[in-house]
Amino acid sequence: MKKSIGLLVLIPFLAWAQDKKETPREGGHYDNNKFSQMYDLLATPNMFRTASGAPGPAYYQQQADYKMDIVLDDKNKRLDGVETITYHNNSPESLEYLWIQLDQNEKKRDSKSPLVQSQRMDGALPVDGFVKKYMEEAFDGGFNLVYVHDAKGKPMKYTINQTMMRIDLPQPLKPKEKVTFSIKWWYNINNYRIDRGRSGYEEFESDKNRLYVVAQFFPRMAVYNDVEGWQNMQFWGTGEFALVFGNYEVNITVPADHILEATGDLLNRKEVFTPEQVKRYELAERTFDKPVLVVTPEEAKANEKGFSDKTKTWKFKAQNVRDFAFSTSRKFIYDAMAVKLPTKNVMAISLYPNESNPLWEEYSTRAVAQTLKTYSKHTFDYPYPKAISISAEDQGMEYPMICWNYGRPDAKGFVSDRIKYGMISVIIHEVGHNYFPMIVNSDERQWSWMDEGLNTFLQYLTEQEFMENYPSSRGPAAKIVPYMSGNQSFLEPIMSNSEVIHQFGANAYGKPATGLNILRETIMGPELFDHAFKTYANRWKFKHPTPDDFFRTMEDASAVDLDWFWRGWFYSTDYVDMGIKEVKQFFVTDEPTEELKNVQTRRGRFGVAQGPYVYLVEEKNPQLNPNRKKALNQSRIVPLQEFINAKFTTEQQAQLKQPNYFYEVEFDKPGGMIMPLLVELQFEDGTKEFHKFPEQIWRKNNQTATRVFATTKKIVKIQLDPKLETADIDTTNNSWPKEEATSKFDELEKK
Repeated sequence: MKKSIGLLVLIPFLAWAQDKKETPREGGHYDNNKFSQMYDLLATPNMFRTASGAPGPAYYQQQADYKMDIVLDDKNKRLDGVETITYHNNSPESLEYLWIQLDQNEKKRDSKSPLVQSQRMDGALPVDGFVKKYMEEAFDGGFNLVYVHDAKGKPMKYTINQTMMRIDLPQPLKPKEKVTFSIKWWYNINNYRIDRGRSGYEEFESDKNRLYVVAQFFPRMAVYNDVEGWQNMQFWGTGEFALVFGNYEVNITVPADHILEATGDLLNRKEVFTPEQVKRYELAERTFDKPVLVVTPEEAKANEKGFSDKTKTWKFKAQNVRDFAFSTSRKFIYDAMAVKLPTKNVMAISLYPNESNPLWEEYSTRAVAQTLKTYSKHTFDYPYPKAISISAEDQGMEYPMICWNYGRPDAKGFVSDRIKYGMISVIIHEVGHNYFPMIVNSDERQWSWMDEGLNTFLQYLTEQEFMENYPSSRGPAAKIVPYMSGNQSFLEPIMSNSEVIHQFGANAYGKPATGLNILRETIMGPELFDHAFKTYANRWKFKHPTPDDFFRTMEDASAVDLDWFWRGWFYSTDYVDMGIKEVKQFFVTDEPTEELKNVQTRRGRFGVAQGPYVYLVEEKNPQLNPNRKKALNQSRIVPLQEFINAKFTTEQQAQLKQPNYFYEVEFDKPGGMIMPLLVELQFEDGTKEFHKFPEQIWRKNNQTATRVFATTKKIVKIQLDPKLETADIDTTNNSWPKEEATSKFDELEKK
């Protein structure tokens, strides 16, 4: 029988529904739309920082230049220094006083840092731990100021408030003016393995030598900017540092048998290295494929026995850096190699004791080199002359051009995979901090994620390029699920101050890195993401960005609206949980159901002459759809081809798809966090088909979304987020038919 029948679509339903006028809810309601723009959260754009996320025409930043003479007293474990600071006021405001950071004061006996920590009684302690906690007097660290003088040598008025010092100026420092003053100081160096800390010394019991990693060792200028004036938030030990760019000239005097490295160019290499070591370093500058030993293991062992009473002074100069640090020991082996970047060559360097081999000689400098290559590709070519990795057990800390990293073999020389990959990862991470925040200079004291999270994201990319199948611990979406599904009482939004976070590693490192990885791989795509991320890095290198600048730049450079993502992933603790709520299967028939016969449309009723229509009727097969009680009358099912033959020519039919199966899938979202819908269809012949629906599918209904799939083959399985790309915390609702979860005991029984 020949039929003249067209295709049924949902437009008549929609047209009928839109004719109805909805009554507003009494009293109105709040805007709970997760796609709302972030005007309520972001700072108002201005001449300093634009709405695009770029520095504005009135943007400014201060400058602080330092000249220092430093003396390390190895016998007494003491550091003495005198520094001259020239501070340039580039702001449009006059300054009545200056704020200086005294971070070492966090180690003073009267420091308030230990008092802000809650305590509980230990049930048991090792003897040395008990003695340390209850019987020994606390380590007495902190700065001892000898004087604070102006450029003429006269005393200046100052006030110390814990880890901050205010210098009161005799007259306001006007815009475009500069002031020069000097500070002389000393402090006792802490054993960082006992008294903790981001720097200090490590004692080797076997030979009584020490390895020094020295940072936060001098009074440093605080940041003054357009966002909050002086950043003089106290240093409590967790939130790191907000610092000013400047130029450094530093002379460091240490025992003559020490080997030393530091921020900046070494100016007197021929005075502190032997002629053979100078030649080896020059060879390393021309070697790109493997590290060259500049100071050999044998030379390091000879130095260990010296304990020279003589001294050497190492002279360094650094341009446009925000900080300065150094490391020195008579135990150091020194190796180096050159790294070729698109616009320049730089040096990758490692210093480590014999106790760190064979691990360090094999991996450290190579990991440094890979970091410079990968990070430069995603941001900008590394601008400094070198990057240094120092072996310092129990450490992982970063400064311009230099960082300290843990990871050594045990006493028998055994290296577990945990130690090996842990060491490589921390080297990549700490060297990577040269980019964030040493160059893209965010405020770590306030926003830890801006350096730790961005850096951990690039660390993941570097690890994957460094070694095939590298077991990265952070980055992929599935890695953050245990944290996001945890007790909400111990979760804070990423946009939280460093000192209030319960799970610091997951919050400041893992979740931001995972979010950026999801943006790159799933939401934006690598091409758009990489361009926007590189734009941010280049806009703000050697400047002071805020979170707003990052959020705005990522959208400005990509044309992707991400307010929903920042609002959910960064400003809330919403988690991702999406599932398949219901699947309905439909068949083509030539007769409408009773329900359709009575539905009014603009063109009349279904089932009367105003058609023609193809009717799609739901299969009410209890086996297919458990909620359906009455099965479809199979005699009324009509092959779709009969309709097509009646309406289209053979040539037209050749251009048409040939669907035989129709499925309506309803997805729900128990979790509050928006994500794209990633759907995989598996057919009875074993083939698969992937569909990606943008996050905007939730824009009008935050709870459910429905899609129709017209296929040529029968679907036997529907899988949501098959590659675990969205950090979905509950995958038990991600499959249709629903898969029963099996325990490890069940899996063992099958074997």
